[in-house]
Amino acid sequence: MDISRDKAPTAQETFMQMAQAAGLRGRLLVTLGLLILVLLGSFIPLPNIEIAGEALNQLKGNQLVQLASLFTRSVVFISGIDAEGKLKEEAIIGVFALGILPYINASIMVQILTTAIPSLEKLQKDEGEAGRRKISQITRYLTLGLALLQSVGISSGLLRGFATGPNGGDWLFVLQTSLALTAGSMLVMWISEVITERGVGNGASLLIFLSIVSTLPSSLGKALAQASGGDQDVVWRVILLLLVFLVMIVGIVFVQEGTRRIPIISARRQVGRRLYRERTNFLPLRLNQGGVMPLIFASAVLFLPATLINFVPQNWTQVRSVLGQIGDYLNPQGSAPWIYVIVFVLLIVFFSYFYASLIVNPVDLAQNLKKMGASIPGIRPGRSTSEYVERVLNRLTFLGAIFLGVVALVPLAVESTVDKSRIFQGFGSTSLLILVGVAIDTAKQIQTYVISQRYEGMVKQ
Repeated sequence: MDISRDKAPTAQETFMQMAQAAGLRGRLLVTLGLLILVLLGSFIPLPNIEIAGEALNQLKGNQLVQLASLFTRSVVFISGIDAEGKLKEEAIIGVFALGILPYINASIMVQILTTAIPSLEKLQKDEGEAGRRKISQITRYLTLGLALLQSVGISSGLLRGFATGPNGGDWLFVLQTSLALTAGSMLVMWISEVITERGVGNGASLLIFLSIVSTLPSSLGKALAQASGGDQDVVWRVILLLLVFLVMIVGIVFVQEGTRRIPIISARRQVGRRLYRERTNFLPLRLNQGGVMPLIFASAVLFLPATLINFVPQNWTQVRSVLGQIGDYLNPQGSAPWIYVIVFVLLIVFFSYFYASLIVNPVDLAQNLKKMGASIPGIRPGRSTSEYVERVLNRLTFLGAIFLGVVALVPLAVESTVDKSRIFQGFGSTSLLILVGVAIDTAKQIQTYVISQRYEGMVKQ
């Protein structure tokens, strides 16, 4: 096979390296094995919990469960036939119900604190690998604290509505369930770090990818079952939904990969007797700096009233009434969907700017360019450069936020007009963005390993 080192690896070369190269093959096997382990762990149920009948319907309508399902298989729904030949449906809350969610929350909190606390910022910027290890350790401890807090809250909720059998006392049930959920979450965090270090791709992102992909068979099975019933209206609705998803995937790929390349000229310099001429490079600024995070933050804020109402005592009727009214306004199926649309878009724009400010600091970028002797053509180094970069970044962030808003609202509009039977319930804009983003990042990392194997082969020859 003719291979050129100046060309990107072809699909044929990539698959051959995946099958033949021991290093890449081992990484792929480690990744697949650990992902299967996490998937199986979600089917190990917590003891003394039974979810069926009315409790099952209550769990299906819980918005907090729907939000958590974006990141982990918090609840597994199982259908079967009982001894009397009737259809029986139940749900399992496994030991991996918390999954990677506490680790993601802890990572976001540490990232925000790094910009606010000078000591953490110094660890990240000035102390190299040792500093990053300390930050990783802080993230792990914070993950443990968040997992304990969330597991106690979940255990208390399960005690009120789903606990059965001899619990040995309410406090004992809460203690056992909290320890099981916390241990499962910490094990999932360790698995994600092993995947990142010894596997292919980012471990946390792949675990979220797994939780989304695992729901596709049931959605597709439901769609095929309805389409095979002979109703032409259902068939055309399913085809239209699939076409909309395909168009959205293509649009997401273009926007996720879209960048504004700002030209940078490196000054002429002399090292010893060698004279290095001016070189032109590019500073790539992504159209969507925050990726899917602004969408996730906005969704979490919209679900906040529904979350808080679970912690308000029953005798606080006025507070519960106000939270219920706010939750109704912030629900796409509520009494005022237009309020939901406006608030959702504004939150996406706000969090897009917030997350872009965390990722790119125009002042630091201008200082680094000045230290390297590089500049943007027509822009003075220093303050003028930082103002120019900030202006370009603000425009790009606004366009990316509008794109995220469109992507978030298109599935809701299509679902309300076409998918009235809610075939693809829960598979919306956030899921599509995560799937496409993780797939692109993982494919790029595999290509990087293939290119490294190519150069190792050239050196041996």
